[in-house]
Amino acid sequence: MNLAVVVKHFNRLGGAEKFAVETTRRLVSRGHRVDLYALQADHTLTQGICHVRIPCRLKLSSATRLLAFGQDVSKRMAGKAYDAVISHDRTWCQDISVVHTFSYKTGLEKYPGFRKLDQVWLSPRAWVYLWMEKQQMARPCLVPVSPVIQKDIENHYPGSLSMSVISPGIDPDGFSPKTIARKREIVRADQGISPKELVVLFAGSEFRRKGLDLVIPAVSKGILLLVAGRGEKMSHYRRLVEKSGNTSRVKFLGLQDNMTDWFAAADVVVLPSRAEAFGMVVLEGMACGLPVIVGKDCGASVLIRHNENGFLCEGADDIAGLLKKLKDQDLRRRIGENARKTALNNTWETCTDRFETLCRDCSRQKRGEL
Repeated sequence: MNLAVVVKHFNRLGGAEKFAVETTRRLVSRGHRVDLYALQADHTLTQGICHVRIPCRLKLSSATRLLAFGQDVSKRMAGKAYDAVISHDRTWCQDISVVHTFSYKTGLEKYPGFRKLDQVWLSPRAWVYLWMEKQQMARPCLVPVSPVIQKDIENHYPGSLSMSVISPGIDPDGFSPKTIARKREIVRADQGISPKELVVLFAGSEFRRKGLDLVIPAVSKGILLLVAGRGEKMSHYRRLVEKSGNTSRVKFLGLQDNMTDWFAAADVVVLPSRAEAFGMVVLEGMACGLPVIVGKDCGASVLIRHNENGFLCEGADDIAGLLKKLKDQDLRRRIGENARKTALNNTWETCTDRFETLCRDCSRQKRGEL
């Protein structure tokens, strides 16, 4: 097939970007031709892909940049015939819209009364985002990355034509028990971690949304919390660490390029997000054979069967109780083995299979065969 993929940045630095990279590269490896419409692309990832470079214009705000990106992609794509066009951004030239985030409308719900007047009805920025989102949701096929996002679309855009949930995948070789076992002793020794300590890994930015404030008070004697990522109001979280008496039990690692090192050091992965489209760290931890504790409002929670392949939580007390329970090595081993089996059913190959089917259906519709 002759395909086009639209994404502002073609790299592995974010969830949406990684999703685009992993599926696009696999479509190319299966013999499909792909034109990539992007502002920027990591040249090490574009072998066999034709990068149509889109200029970065209207830098006044994120809204104007996104609007300019959509306009320029549409202009560059005009007159070209594709079997299917896949977009990972709020554009309006695609056949298939991959929806990686909660809707802009959902974000506006937090504003009360007069703030809503100011933030929505009197805000050109909001007008631009709402218009682009409306175009995105009007595409023939929507692909929410989790049932949580599907529900959000149904709530705010009930007239959407067709939806197929396709969640992100993992590389089962890159994230595996064998991969982390080779690094475990080295990483833990380098960090001065005792063999007897239960190491809990929290990974992600936007600390409040991801629930770091729920994890810190749940840490107790014999437990070490590693925090990978960059969050807002760091002074607030450092004070919370001091207030909870966990100064020696919490390490802030900052942004990390090689997460497998930290999965190797960890015994448990925790992500008690208040709102999360999916949560790649959950699936990657499961693929490594680690037990995970996941918030019920996290998109990846759909993968979890409580007390079988992971755990669901609602607050700090839940997390504290589960961490104490997970000091049992045999329990961690049993849950981790089941988590690995679940992850193997959610690989990037499986994800790409579903995209390939959608693209073929789209091509047949264009030719009037469906």
